[in-house]
Amino acid sequence: MTGAPTTQAAHSPWSPFRHATFTVIWTATLVSNIGGWMYSSASAWLMTSLDADPRMVSLVQVAATLPMVLFALPAGALADIVDKRRFLIGAEIFTAVVSTWFAVLVWLHFVSPMSLLLCTFLIEAGSAATAPAWQSVVPALVPKAELPAAIAMNSVGVNVSRAAGPALGGVITAAFGIAAPFWVNAVSNFGVIGALLRWRSAAHQDPQLPAERFLGALRIGIRHTRNNRRLRATLLRAVGFFLFASCYWALLPLVARNQVGGGARFYGILLGTIGAGAVGGVFWLPWLRATLGRNRVVAAGSMGTAVALVLYGYSRNPVTAVVASAVAGVCWIAVLSNLNVSAQLALPEWVRGRGLAIYATVFFGSLTVGSLLWGQVARVVGVPVALYLAAAGALLAIPATWRWQLHTGTDIDLTPSMHWPTPVLGHPVDQDAGHVLVTVEYRVRDGNRQPFLEALKLLSHQRGRDGAYGWGLFENAATPGRFLEKFLVESWLEHLRQHKRVTNADRELQARINQLLESPPTVTHLIEVRDALQP
Repeated sequence: MTGAPTTQAAHSPWSPFRHATFTVIWTATLVSNIGGWMYSSASAWLMTSLDADPRMVSLVQVAATLPMVLFALPAGALADIVDKRRFLIGAEIFTAVVSTWFAVLVWLHFVSPMSLLLCTFLIEAGSAATAPAWQSVVPALVPKAELPAAIAMNSVGVNVSRAAGPALGGVITAAFGIAAPFWVNAVSNFGVIGALLRWRSAAHQDPQLPAERFLGALRIGIRHTRNNRRLRATLLRAVGFFLFASCYWALLPLVARNQVGGGARFYGILLGTIGAGAVGGVFWLPWLRATLGRNRVVAAGSMGTAVALVLYGYSRNPVTAVVASAVAGVCWIAVLSNLNVSAQLALPEWVRGRGLAIYATVFFGSLTVGSLLWGQVARVVGVPVALYLAAAGALLAIPATWRWQLHTGTDIDLTPSMHWPTPVLGHPVDQDAGHVLVTVEYRVRDGNRQPFLEALKLLSHQRGRDGAYGWGLFENAATPGRFLEKFLVESWLEHLRQHKRVTNADRELQARINQLLESPPTVTHLIEVRDALQP
Protein backbone atom coordinates (compact mmCIF):
# COMPACT_ATOMS: atom_id res chain seq x y z
CA MET A 1 0.00 0.00 0.00
CA THR A 2 2.58 2.53 -1.09
CA GLY A 3 1.96 5.68 -3.00
CA ALA A 4 -1.14 7.80 -3.21
CA PRO A 5 -3.88 6.41 -5.43
CA THR A 6 -4.98 8.37 -8.44
CA THR A 7 -8.32 10.13 -8.31
CA GLN A 8 -9.74 7.67 -10.82
CA ALA A 9 -8.54 4.67 -8.82
CA ALA A 10 -9.83 6.14 -5.57
CA HIS A 11 -13.32 6.44 -7.10
CA SER A 12 -13.31 2.95 -8.62
CA PRO A 13 -15.26 0.35 -6.63
CA TRP A 14 -12.47 -2.14 -7.45
CA SER A 15 -9.54 -0.05 -6.17
CA PRO A 16 -9.24 -1.78 -2.75
CA PHE A 17 -8.29 -5.02 -4.51
CA ARG A 18 -4.99 -3.43 -5.52
CA HIS A 19 -3.89 -4.20 -1.93
CA ALA A 20 -3.01 -7.86 -1.35
CA THR A 21 -3.90 -8.02 2.35
CA PHE A 22 -7.35 -6.55 1.75
CA THR A 23 -7.91 -9.04 -1.09
CA VAL A 24 -6.92 -12.09 0.97
CA ILE A 25 -8.98 -11.10 4.00
CA TRP A 26 -11.95 -10.11 1.82
CA THR A 27 -11.90 -13.47 0.02
CA ALA A 28 -11.63 -15.51 3.21
CA THR A 29 -14.41 -13.47 4.81
CA LEU A 30 -16.59 -14.02 1.74
CA VAL A 31 -16.25 -17.79 2.09
CA SER A 32 -16.99 -17.59 5.81
CA ASN A 33 -20.03 -15.38 5.19
CA ILE A 34 -21.38 -17.87 2.64
CA GLY A 35 -21.23 -20.49 5.38
CA GLY A 36 -22.85 -18.05 7.79
CA TRP A 37 -25.75 -17.38 5.44
CA MET A 38 -26.18 -21.12 4.94
CA TYR A 39 -26.48 -21.35 8.71
CA SER A 40 -28.83 -18.36 8.94
CA SER A 41 -31.27 -19.52 6.28
CA ALA A 42 -31.16 -23.16 7.39
CA SER A 43 -31.72 -22.29 11.08
CA ALA A 44 -34.64 -19.93 10.35
CA TRP A 45 -36.26 -22.57 8.14
CA LEU A 46 -35.54 -25.30 10.68
CA MET A 47 -37.44 -23.31 13.30
CA THR A 48 -40.54 -23.24 11.08
CA SER A 49 -40.43 -27.04 11.19
CA LEU A 50 -39.78 -27.23 14.94
CA ASP A 51 -42.28 -24.51 15.94
CA ALA A 52 -44.09 -22.35 13.34
CA ASP A 53 -45.46 -19.82 15.86
CA PRO A 54 -44.58 -16.32 14.49
CA ARG A 55 -43.12 -15.33 17.83
CA MET A 56 -40.78 -18.35 17.87
CA VAL A 57 -39.74 -17.78 14.26
CA SER A 58 -38.98 -14.11 15.00
CA LEU A 59 -36.92 -15.21 18.03
CA VAL A 60 -34.37 -16.70 15.63
CA GLN A 61 -33.74 -13.16 14.38
CA VAL A 62 -33.65 -11.93 17.99
CA ALA A 63 -31.08 -14.58 18.93
CA ALA A 64 -29.02 -13.51 15.91
CA THR A 65 -29.05 -9.78 16.73
CA LEU A 66 -29.20 -9.61 20.55
CA PRO A 67 -25.51 -10.58 21.04
CA MET A 68 -24.45 -7.51 19.12
CA VAL A 69 -26.47 -5.37 21.52
CA LEU A 70 -24.93 -7.04 24.56
CA PHE A 71 -21.31 -7.53 23.50
CA ALA A 72 -20.43 -5.07 20.75
CA LEU A 73 -19.40 -2.22 23.07
CA PRO A 74 -17.12 -4.33 25.31
CA ALA A 75 -15.68 -5.87 22.13
CA GLY A 76 -15.11 -2.39 20.71
CA ALA A 77 -13.22 -1.33 23.82
CA LEU A 78 -11.03 -4.42 23.54
CA ALA A 79 -10.45 -3.72 19.84
CA ASP A 80 -9.01 -0.31 20.77
CA ILE A 81 -6.71 -1.52 23.56
CA VAL A 82 -5.50 -5.00 22.52
CA ASP A 83 -3.84 -6.44 19.43
CA LYS A 84 -6.71 -6.63 16.90
CA ARG A 85 -5.23 -9.53 14.97
CA ARG A 86 -4.86 -11.82 18.00
CA PHE A 87 -8.27 -10.80 19.27
CA LEU A 88 -9.88 -11.67 15.92
CA ILE A 89 -8.10 -15.03 15.77
CA GLY A 90 -9.36 -16.01 19.24
CA ALA A 91 -12.94 -14.98 18.51
CA GLU A 92 -12.99 -16.79 15.15
CA ILE A 93 -11.73 -19.99 16.81
CA PHE A 94 -14.58 -19.72 19.34
CA THR A 95 -17.10 -19.32 16.51
CA ALA A 96 -15.68 -22.33 14.67
CA VAL A 97 -15.96 -24.51 17.80
CA VAL A 98 -19.57 -23.55 18.55
CA SER A 99 -20.56 -23.95 14.88
CA THR A 100 -19.10 -27.46 14.87
CA TRP A 101 -20.97 -28.30 18.08
CA PHE A 102 -24.30 -27.25 16.56
CA ALA A 103 -23.61 -29.20 13.36
CA VAL A 104 -23.14 -32.31 15.53
CA LEU A 105 -26.47 -31.67 17.31
CA VAL A 106 -28.34 -31.40 14.02
CA TRP A 107 -26.55 -34.42 12.56
CA LEU A 108 -27.52 -36.54 15.59
CA HIS A 109 -31.13 -35.19 15.57
CA PHE A 110 -30.72 -33.74 19.06
CA VAL A 111 -31.73 -30.24 18.02
CA SER A 112 -34.71 -28.51 19.69
CA PRO A 113 -36.11 -24.95 19.46
CA MET A 114 -34.17 -23.94 22.57
CA SER A 115 -30.87 -25.49 21.47
CA LEU A 116 -31.27 -23.82 18.09
CA LEU A 117 -31.77 -20.42 19.74
CA LEU A 118 -28.89 -21.01 22.17
CA CYS A 119 -26.40 -22.00 19.48
CA THR A 120 -27.50 -19.12 17.26
CA PHE A 121 -26.94 -16.77 20.19
CA LEU A 122 -23.45 -18.16 20.88
CA ILE A 123 -22.37 -18.09 17.23
CA GLU A 124 -23.58 -14.54 16.85
CA ALA A 125 -21.84 -13.65 20.12
CA GLY A 126 -18.61 -14.58 18.35
CA SER A 127 -19.60 -12.36 15.44
CA ALA A 128 -20.44 -9.54 17.85
CA ALA A 129 -16.99 -9.85 19.41
CA THR A 130 -15.29 -9.51 16.04
CA ALA A 131 -17.53 -6.91 14.33
CA PRO A 132 -15.93 -3.74 15.80
CA ALA A 133 -12.42 -5.08 15.25
CA TRP A 134 -13.20 -6.10 11.65
CA GLN A 135 -14.61 -2.66 10.86
CA SER A 136 -11.82 -0.79 12.62
CA VAL A 137 -9.07 -2.62 10.68
CA VAL A 138 -10.43 -1.59 7.27
CA PRO A 139 -8.63 1.80 7.36
CA ALA A 140 -5.39 -0.11 8.02
CA LEU A 141 -5.83 -2.13 4.82
CA VAL A 142 -6.45 0.68 2.30
CA PRO A 143 -5.65 4.41 2.01
CA LYS A 144 -8.25 6.86 3.30
CA ALA A 145 -9.28 7.89 -0.22
CA GLU A 146 -10.31 4.30 -0.92
CA LEU A 147 -12.14 3.77 2.38
CA PRO A 148 -15.67 4.30 0.95
CA ALA A 149 -14.89 1.81 -1.84
CA ALA A 150 -13.47 -0.69 0.67
CA ILE A 151 -16.56 -0.42 2.87
CA ALA A 152 -18.78 -0.81 -0.19
CA MET A 153 -16.83 -3.89 -1.32
CA ASN A 154 -17.15 -5.39 2.14
CA SER A 155 -20.90 -4.89 1.75
CA VAL A 156 -20.67 -6.53 -1.68
CA GLY A 157 -18.98 -9.52 -0.04
CA VAL A 158 -21.73 -9.79 2.54
CA ASN A 159 -24.40 -9.60 -0.12
CA VAL A 160 -22.70 -11.97 -2.55
CA SER A 161 -22.64 -14.45 0.33
CA ARG A 162 -26.28 -13.61 1.07
CA ALA A 163 -27.13 -14.38 -2.56
CA ALA A 164 -25.02 -17.54 -2.82
CA GLY A 165 -25.28 -18.95 0.71
CA PRO A 166 -29.01 -19.70 0.92
CA ALA A 167 -29.10 -21.09 -2.63
CA LEU A 168 -26.07 -23.32 -2.00
CA GLY A 169 -27.57 -24.30 1.33
CA GLY A 170 -30.75 -25.47 -0.37
CA VAL A 171 -28.81 -27.55 -2.92
CA ILE A 172 -26.53 -29.06 -0.27
CA THR A 173 -29.48 -29.82 2.02
CA ALA A 174 -31.33 -31.58 -0.79
CA ALA A 175 -28.24 -33.63 -1.66
CA PHE A 176 -26.77 -34.40 1.77
CA GLY A 177 -29.42 -33.69 4.42
CA ILE A 178 -30.29 -30.90 6.86
CA ALA A 179 -27.00 -31.13 8.77
CA ALA A 180 -24.87 -30.39 5.69
CA PRO A 181 -25.14 -26.56 5.63
CA PHE A 182 -24.25 -26.44 9.31
CA TRP A 183 -21.10 -28.49 8.64
CA VAL A 184 -20.14 -26.18 5.78
CA ASN A 185 -20.55 -23.17 8.08
CA ALA A 186 -18.30 -24.75 10.70
CA VAL A 187 -15.53 -25.47 8.18
CA SER A 188 -15.78 -22.06 6.46
CA ASN A 189 -14.47 -20.26 9.55
CA PHE A 190 -11.03 -21.80 9.19
CA GLY A 191 -10.29 -19.77 6.04
CA VAL A 192 -10.66 -16.54 8.01
CA ILE A 193 -8.41 -17.89 10.75
CA GLY A 194 -5.77 -18.70 8.11
CA ALA A 195 -6.00 -15.22 6.54
CA LEU A 196 -5.56 -13.61 9.95
CA LEU A 197 -2.55 -15.78 10.71
CA ARG A 198 -1.02 -14.61 7.42
CA TRP A 199 -1.65 -10.90 8.08
CA ARG A 200 0.88 -8.89 10.08
CA SER A 201 -0.70 -5.67 11.27
CA ALA A 202 1.32 -2.57 12.05
CA ALA A 203 1.52 -1.59 15.73
CA HIS A 204 -0.19 1.71 16.50
CA GLN A 205 0.06 1.79 20.29
CA ASP A 206 2.17 4.66 21.59
CA PRO A 207 5.14 3.02 23.35
CA GLN A 208 5.36 5.98 25.76
CA LEU A 209 1.91 5.32 27.23
CA PRO A 210 0.42 2.05 28.47
CA ALA A 211 -2.78 0.69 26.98
CA GLU A 212 -6.08 1.96 28.34
CA ARG A 213 -7.82 -0.07 31.02
CA PHE A 214 -10.99 -1.85 30.01
CA LEU A 215 -13.60 -0.05 32.15
CA GLY A 216 -11.99 3.34 31.57
CA ALA A 217 -11.95 2.67 27.83
CA LEU A 218 -15.68 1.87 27.96
CA ARG A 219 -16.50 5.10 29.80
CA ILE A 220 -14.45 7.23 27.45
CA GLY A 221 -15.93 5.56 24.39
CA ILE A 222 -19.45 6.38 25.60
CA ARG A 223 -18.35 9.91 26.50
CA HIS A 224 -16.87 10.38 23.05
CA THR A 225 -20.09 9.25 21.36
CA ARG A 226 -22.19 11.56 23.52
CA ASN A 227 -20.08 14.52 22.36
CA ASN A 228 -19.63 13.46 18.71
CA ARG A 229 -22.60 15.08 16.97
CA ARG A 230 -21.69 13.56 13.59
CA LEU A 231 -21.76 10.04 15.00
CA ARG A 232 -24.96 10.76 16.93
CA ALA A 233 -26.65 11.88 13.71
CA THR A 234 -25.64 8.59 12.06
CA LEU A 235 -27.04 6.61 15.00
CA LEU A 236 -30.39 8.38 14.90
CA ARG A 237 -30.73 7.84 11.17
CA ALA A 238 -29.88 4.16 11.69
CA VAL A 239 -32.65 3.72 14.26
CA GLY A 240 -35.16 5.33 11.91
CA PHE A 241 -34.35 2.77 9.22
CA PHE A 242 -33.49 -0.53 10.92
CA LEU A 243 -36.40 -0.50 13.35
CA PHE A 244 -38.80 -0.90 10.42
CA ALA A 245 -36.60 -2.79 7.93
CA SER A 246 -36.23 -5.51 10.59
CA CYS A 247 -39.83 -6.53 9.89
CA TYR A 248 -39.15 -8.37 6.66
CA TRP A 249 -36.00 -10.04 8.03
CA ALA A 250 -37.99 -11.42 10.96
CA LEU A 251 -41.09 -12.49 9.02
CA LEU A 252 -39.63 -13.57 5.68
CA PRO A 253 -39.74 -17.33 6.51
CA LEU A 254 -43.49 -17.01 7.15
CA VAL A 255 -44.00 -15.06 3.92
CA ALA A 256 -42.28 -17.88 2.03
CA ARG A 257 -44.03 -20.75 3.82
CA ASN A 258 -47.53 -19.48 4.68
CA GLN A 259 -48.32 -16.73 2.17
CA VAL A 260 -46.64 -18.05 -0.96
CA GLY A 261 -46.68 -21.74 0.01
CA GLY A 262 -43.03 -22.31 -0.88
CA GLY A 263 -40.45 -24.58 0.70
CA ALA A 264 -36.94 -24.18 2.02
CA ARG A 265 -35.52 -23.75 -1.47
CA PHE A 266 -37.90 -20.88 -2.23
CA TYR A 267 -36.97 -19.20 1.06
CA GLY A 268 -33.35 -19.50 -0.03
CA ILE A 269 -34.26 -17.92 -3.38
CA LEU A 270 -35.81 -14.94 -1.59
CA LEU A 271 -32.69 -14.45 0.55
CA GLY A 272 -30.51 -14.90 -2.51
CA THR A 273 -32.51 -12.30 -4.41
CA ILE A 274 -32.05 -9.80 -1.58
CA GLY A 275 -28.31 -10.43 -1.78
CA ALA A 276 -28.26 -10.18 -5.56
CA GLY A 277 -30.19 -6.91 -5.44
CA ALA A 278 -27.67 -5.55 -2.95
CA VAL A 279 -24.72 -6.63 -5.10
CA GLY A 280 -26.24 -4.95 -8.14
CA GLY A 281 -27.11 -1.84 -6.17
CA VAL A 282 -23.59 -1.27 -4.86
CA PHE A 283 -22.25 -0.46 -8.33
CA TRP A 284 -24.78 2.36 -8.62
CA LEU A 285 -23.80 3.85 -5.28
CA PRO A 286 -20.99 6.16 -6.49
CA TRP A 287 -23.32 7.67 -9.11
CA LEU A 288 -26.20 7.94 -6.64
CA ARG A 289 -24.01 9.62 -4.00
CA ALA A 290 -22.66 12.07 -6.57
CA THR A 291 -26.16 12.85 -7.87
CA LEU A 292 -28.26 12.87 -4.70
CA GLY A 293 -25.82 13.00 -1.79
CA ARG A 294 -25.71 10.55 1.10
CA ASN A 295 -28.76 11.89 2.91
CA ARG A 296 -31.10 11.70 -0.07
CA VAL A 297 -29.79 8.24 -0.99
CA VAL A 298 -30.70 7.03 2.52
CA ALA A 299 -34.15 8.65 2.22
CA ALA A 300 -34.69 7.02 -1.17
CA GLY A 301 -33.57 3.66 0.26
CA SER A 302 -36.08 4.02 3.09
CA MET A 303 -38.87 4.75 0.61
CA GLY A 304 -37.89 1.72 -1.45
CA THR A 305 -37.86 -0.44 1.69
CA ALA A 306 -41.43 0.68 2.41
CA VAL A 307 -42.39 -0.43 -1.12
CA ALA A 308 -40.71 -3.81 -0.52
CA LEU A 309 -42.59 -4.26 2.76
CA VAL A 310 -45.92 -3.58 1.03
CA LEU A 311 -45.05 -6.05 -1.73
CA TYR A 312 -44.16 -8.70 0.83
CA GLY A 313 -47.49 -8.17 2.57
CA TYR A 314 -49.32 -8.44 -0.76
CA SER A 315 -47.35 -11.51 -1.93
CA ARG A 316 -49.43 -14.56 -2.73
CA ASN A 317 -47.27 -15.80 -5.59
CA PRO A 318 -43.52 -16.30 -6.10
CA VAL A 319 -43.06 -13.47 -8.61
CA THR A 320 -44.30 -10.73 -6.25
CA ALA A 321 -42.15 -12.03 -3.41
CA VAL A 322 -39.05 -12.17 -5.63
CA VAL A 323 -39.64 -8.61 -6.88
CA ALA A 324 -40.03 -7.46 -3.27
CA SER A 325 -36.74 -9.14 -2.39
CA ALA A 326 -34.89 -7.47 -5.27
CA VAL A 327 -36.19 -4.04 -4.21
CA ALA A 328 -35.33 -4.77 -0.58
CA GLY A 329 -31.76 -5.75 -1.49
CA VAL A 330 -31.03 -2.63 -3.52
CA CYS A 331 -32.45 -0.38 -0.81
CA TRP A 332 -30.68 -2.24 2.00
CA ILE A 333 -27.23 -1.68 0.49
CA ALA A 334 -28.03 1.95 -0.39
CA VAL A 335 -28.85 2.74 3.24
CA LEU A 336 -26.35 0.45 4.97
CA SER A 337 -23.32 1.52 2.94
CA ASN A 338 -23.94 5.23 3.50
CA LEU A 339 -24.57 4.78 7.22
CA ASN A 340 -21.38 2.71 7.58
CA VAL A 341 -19.24 5.25 5.74
CA SER A 342 -20.72 8.10 7.79
CA ALA A 343 -19.89 6.28 11.04
CA GLN A 344 -16.33 5.48 9.90
CA LEU A 345 -15.57 9.03 8.79
CA ALA A 346 -16.93 10.54 12.02
CA LEU A 347 -14.38 8.71 14.18
CA PRO A 348 -10.67 9.32 14.86
CA GLU A 349 -8.42 6.28 14.90
CA TRP A 350 -7.92 6.05 18.68
CA VAL A 351 -11.63 5.46 19.40
CA ARG A 352 -12.68 3.81 16.13
CA GLY A 353 -13.37 0.38 17.64
CA ARG A 354 -15.57 1.76 20.41
CA GLY A 355 -17.42 4.17 18.14
CA LEU A 356 -18.17 1.48 15.58
CA ALA A 357 -19.20 -0.85 18.40
CA ILE A 358 -21.77 1.70 19.55
CA TYR A 359 -22.96 2.03 15.95
CA ALA A 360 -23.26 -1.77 15.73
CA THR A 361 -25.09 -1.84 19.07
CA VAL A 362 -27.65 0.66 17.80
CA PHE A 363 -27.88 -1.14 14.44
CA PHE A 364 -28.52 -4.58 15.90
CA GLY A 365 -30.45 -3.21 18.86
CA SER A 366 -32.93 -1.71 16.40
CA LEU A 367 -33.10 -5.03 14.54
CA THR A 368 -33.63 -6.91 17.82
CA VAL A 369 -36.36 -4.59 19.12
CA GLY A 370 -37.96 -4.51 15.68
CA SER A 371 -37.95 -8.30 15.38
CA LEU A 372 -39.61 -8.69 18.78
CA LEU A 373 -42.11 -5.96 17.96
CA TRP A 374 -43.09 -7.19 14.51
CA GLY A 375 -43.20 -10.84 15.60
CA GLN A 376 -45.70 -9.90 18.31
CA VAL A 377 -47.69 -7.65 15.95
CA ALA A 378 -47.85 -10.44 13.36
CA ARG A 379 -49.08 -12.84 16.02
CA VAL A 380 -51.98 -10.49 16.85
CA VAL A 381 -52.99 -9.01 13.47
CA GLY A 382 -51.30 -11.32 10.98
CA VAL A 383 -48.14 -11.15 8.90
CA PRO A 384 -49.47 -8.94 6.04
CA VAL A 385 -50.81 -6.23 8.36
CA ALA A 386 -47.54 -6.21 10.31
CA LEU A 387 -45.64 -5.63 7.06
CA TYR A 388 -47.98 -2.80 6.03
CA LEU A 389 -47.56 -1.11 9.41
CA ALA A 390 -43.78 -1.37 9.16
CA ALA A 391 -43.93 0.23 5.70
CA ALA A 392 -45.89 3.17 7.11
CA GLY A 393 -43.36 3.54 9.93
CA ALA A 394 -40.44 3.55 7.47
CA LEU A 395 -42.03 6.40 5.53
CA LEU A 396 -42.80 8.44 8.64
CA ALA A 397 -39.22 8.00 9.89
CA ILE A 398 -37.82 9.91 6.88
CA PRO A 399 -39.09 13.39 7.86
CA ALA A 400 -38.75 12.55 11.56
CA THR A 401 -34.97 11.98 11.25
CA TRP A 402 -34.11 14.33 8.37
CA ARG A 403 -32.61 17.04 10.60
CA TRP A 404 -29.74 14.68 11.51
CA GLN A 405 -27.50 14.80 8.46
CA LEU A 406 -24.92 12.12 7.65
CA HIS A 407 -21.20 12.91 7.69
CA THR A 408 -19.29 13.10 4.41
CA GLY A 409 -15.79 13.45 5.85
CA THR A 410 -14.92 16.42 3.65
CA ASP A 411 -15.16 19.17 6.26
CA ILE A 412 -12.98 17.93 9.13
CA ASP A 413 -9.50 16.44 9.53
CA LEU A 414 -9.40 13.88 12.34
CA THR A 415 -5.71 13.05 12.14
CA PRO A 416 -3.79 13.83 15.36
CA SER A 417 -2.36 17.35 15.40
CA MET A 418 0.07 16.83 18.32
CA HIS A 419 0.08 20.61 18.86
CA TRP A 420 -0.55 20.63 22.62
CA PRO A 421 2.74 21.32 24.43
CA THR A 422 3.94 18.88 27.08
CA PRO A 423 2.75 20.05 30.53
CA VAL A 424 5.42 21.67 32.69
CA LEU A 425 5.83 19.78 35.99
CA GLY A 426 7.37 21.15 39.15
CA HIS A 427 7.77 17.66 40.64
CA PRO A 428 7.41 14.04 39.46
CA VAL A 429 3.79 12.95 38.95
CA ASP A 430 2.54 9.39 39.14
CA GLN A 431 0.70 8.49 35.92
CA ASP A 432 -2.23 7.14 37.96
CA ALA A 433 -2.46 10.38 39.93
CA GLY A 434 -5.80 12.06 39.64
CA HIS A 435 -8.31 13.34 39.25
CA VAL A 436 -6.83 16.18 37.19
CA LEU A 437 -8.49 19.59 37.04
CA VAL A 438 -7.44 21.62 34.00
CA THR A 439 -8.22 25.33 33.89
CA VAL A 440 -7.79 27.66 30.93
CA GLU A 441 -7.98 31.43 31.48
CA TYR A 442 -9.11 33.62 28.57
CA ARG A 443 -9.08 37.40 28.16
CA VAL A 444 -11.55 38.20 25.38
CA ARG A 445 -11.31 41.37 23.29
CA ASP A 446 -14.18 43.85 23.50
CA GLY A 447 -16.97 42.97 21.08
CA ASN A 448 -15.96 39.31 20.80
CA ARG A 449 -17.97 37.95 23.72
CA GLN A 450 -20.75 36.28 21.72
CA PRO A 451 -18.55 34.58 19.08
CA PHE A 452 -16.26 33.47 21.92
CA LEU A 453 -19.15 31.82 23.77
CA GLU A 454 -20.31 30.09 20.59
CA ALA A 455 -16.81 28.78 19.94
CA LEU A 456 -16.43 27.58 23.55
CA LYS A 457 -19.65 25.60 23.21
CA LEU A 458 -18.05 23.70 20.34
CA LEU A 459 -14.84 23.36 22.34
CA SER A 460 -16.75 21.78 25.24
CA HIS A 461 -17.77 18.92 22.95
CA GLN A 462 -14.19 18.53 21.78
CA ARG A 463 -13.03 18.19 25.41
CA GLY A 464 -15.69 15.55 26.01
CA ARG A 465 -14.80 13.63 22.84
CA ASP A 466 -11.21 13.39 24.06
CA GLY A 467 -12.12 12.04 27.50
CA ALA A 468 -12.82 15.06 29.74
CA TYR A 469 -15.91 15.50 31.92
CA GLY A 470 -17.32 18.09 34.31
CA TRP A 471 -16.76 20.88 31.81
CA GLY A 472 -17.73 24.42 32.79
CA LEU A 473 -17.14 28.04 31.82
CA PHE A 474 -17.10 30.93 34.34
CA GLU A 475 -16.88 34.68 33.88
CA ASN A 476 -15.12 36.99 36.30
CA ALA A 477 -17.78 39.21 37.87
CA ALA A 478 -15.29 42.04 38.49
CA THR A 479 -13.50 41.97 35.10
CA PRO A 480 -15.71 41.70 32.00
CA GLY A 481 -14.18 39.62 29.25
CA ARG A 482 -12.16 37.45 31.62
CA PHE A 483 -13.30 33.79 31.50
CA LEU A 484 -12.14 30.58 33.15
CA GLU A 485 -12.75 27.24 31.44
CA LYS A 486 -12.42 24.12 33.59
CA PHE A 487 -12.72 20.39 32.97
CA LEU A 488 -11.81 17.19 34.78
CA VAL A 489 -9.87 14.16 33.59
CA GLU A 490 -9.82 10.80 35.37
CA SER A 491 -6.03 10.63 35.82
CA TRP A 492 -2.76 12.24 34.79
CA LEU A 493 -2.21 9.37 32.34
CA GLU A 494 -5.59 10.04 30.78
CA HIS A 495 -4.68 13.71 30.40
CA LEU A 496 -1.46 12.72 28.61
CA ARG A 497 -3.61 10.66 26.25
CA GLN A 498 -5.71 13.76 25.61
CA HIS A 499 -2.62 15.44 24.20
CA LYS A 500 -2.34 12.69 21.59
CA ARG A 501 -6.07 12.67 20.73
CA VAL A 502 -6.40 16.31 19.71
CA THR A 503 -7.02 16.50 15.95
CA ASN A 504 -6.24 19.02 13.24
CA ALA A 505 -9.92 20.00 13.28
CA ASP A 506 -9.59 20.75 17.01
CA ARG A 507 -6.48 22.84 16.33
CA GLU A 508 -8.41 24.93 13.80
CA LEU A 509 -11.14 25.59 16.38
CA GLN A 510 -8.61 26.61 19.02
CA ALA A 511 -6.92 28.93 16.50
CA ARG A 512 -10.28 30.62 15.87
CA ILE A 513 -10.71 31.10 19.62
CA ASN A 514 -7.24 32.58 20.02
CA GLN A 515 -8.05 35.21 17.39
CA LEU A 516 -10.80 36.49 19.68
CA LEU A 517 -8.43 37.02 22.63
CA GLU A 518 -6.25 39.85 23.86
CA SER A 519 -3.43 37.41 24.72
CA PRO A 520 -2.77 33.66 24.56
CA PRO A 521 -4.77 31.63 27.11
CA THR A 522 -3.15 30.48 30.34
CA VAL A 523 -3.39 26.75 31.11
CA THR A 524 -3.09 25.35 34.65
CA HIS A 525 -3.03 21.70 35.73
CA LEU A 526 -4.24 20.82 39.23
CA ILE A 527 -3.86 17.27 40.50
CA GLU A 528 -6.06 15.89 43.26
CA VAL A 529 -4.23 15.52 46.59
CA ARG A 530 -5.70 12.29 47.84
CA ASP A 531 -3.74 12.19 51.10
CA ALA A 532 -5.50 15.32 52.28
CA LEU A 533 -8.85 13.60 51.82
CA GLN A 534 -8.02 10.66 54.07
CA PRO A 535 -9.71 10.70 57.53
